[in-house]
Amino acid sequence: MKICQSCQQTFDLPEWTCPVCGCAPQQRDGILLFAPDLALENDGFPPDAFEHLMRLEDGSFWFRNRNRLLIWALRKYFPEADNLLEVGCGTGYVLRGITGANPALRLAGSEIYDTGLGYARQRIPHATFYQMDARAIPFRDEFAVVGAFDVLEHIEEDQAVLRQMYQAVRPGGGIMLSVPQHPALWSEVDVYSRHVRRYT
Repeated sequence: MKICQSCQQTFDLPEWTCPVCGCAPQQRDGILLFAPDLALENDGFPPDAFEHLMRLEDGSFWFRNRNRLLIWALRKYFPEADNLLEVGCGTGYVLRGITGANPALRLAGSEIYDTGLGYARQRIPHATFYQMDARAIPFRDEFAVVGAFDVLEHIEEDQAVLRQMYQAVRPGGGIMLSVPQHPALWSEVDVYSRHVRRYT
């Protein structure tokens, strides 16, 4: 089910125009924008980091091994899943790994920045992408699996994001999460680091 971001009405229609209030999200380059005011900049992650990530991911043992673990967990715990939404999909590295292991799975990715979605769409052109704020996911009971991989530590309102992810999962589905285990693995853009700098 879709959720109108203007009147909060839920509806199950192929298009995104709300049948109650007539509102529809903006579009840019074929991508629906649910938080257009945050599409270019916010304090969660530098938008210019996506190009750096794109160059780094394929050669990084950490990204490759995390993908292997996520694919294993998806097969083990959600073998019947038919669709998946990745919240904070970045450059699409995880989605590309998942589609390679499970080509029948319908994939959707969301990212707050337009820049990241451009890279993700290059990697997985058959996936559906949304520009959105993870604190206001416009779906209810829609996905078999909703994942967020090394995303929550970038968002101070992490409980709000978890509630939104839970809302977007349909009954019988589930949520997959990963966060850095050790503070030494956290970077300057992580919430923990920001609090350490602020309060010590």
